[in-house]
Amino acid sequence: MIDHRPFDSLGRFETDWLKARHHFSFGGYHDPSRMGWGSLRVWNDDAIRAGTGFPPHPHADMEIITYVRDGAISHRDSLGHNGRTVAGDVQVMSAGSGIRHSEYNLEEETTRIFQIWILPDRPGGEPRWDTMTFPKGELSGQFVSLASGNPERDGGLMIRADARVVGATLKAGETVTYATAPDRHLYLVPASGRVTVADQAVPARDGLALTGVEAVTITAVEDSQIVMTDTR
Repeated sequence: MIDHRPFDSLGRFETDWLKARHHFSFGGYHDPSRMGWGSLRVWNDDAIRAGTGFPPHPHADMEIITYVRDGAISHRDSLGHNGRTVAGDVQVMSAGSGIRHSEYNLEEETTRIFQIWILPDRPGGEPRWDTMTFPKGELSGQFVSLASGNPERDGGLMIRADARVVGATLKAGETVTYATAPDRHLYLVPASGRVTVADQAVPARDGLALTGVEAVTITAVEDSQIVMTDTR
């Protein structure tokens, strides 16, 4: 099964400081056919105006992965963590039994992020936060783990879920294949560029949901940056 979700069909939320698109039901956007994909629950495409951001608010029982596309995001939480994650890098917050955090764009330019929420395998647990740098060369022409439920095997940041978040940067004409299992759920979004999957054109910021496949082959029509989740 392959389900293409064009950017124009996504949920929309806008204020004077935030422009958000929702791949799945979130906040005031509700579509019963888009409540999640496997254990992937949220994929938000956020543009945050310079000098603004999300004030302190709580979370629990969710693995929250932030992929920074442009600019940088500054994190602060109730455990005392402070960090700044820049474009191309990733942060993970395991909300566990409960945590409060804020996310601000303290830069002089708009920050653009993918915010990805995955349901944990079990509720509760000690909340945690971490960030990781991914040199551009590591992602060139291949998928690299950004976060994984088994980081010792896959690499990337730890999440408490039977899941993996991967990224790749492809030059025009390059092809990459990702092996999976038919019972897994893949969700692919090009952060930039344009790719094809099974003869389906997928422009930047569109979503592509796949299941029932043993492998997915992606070809870049133009220079492209890809983020994809693999969940149960």
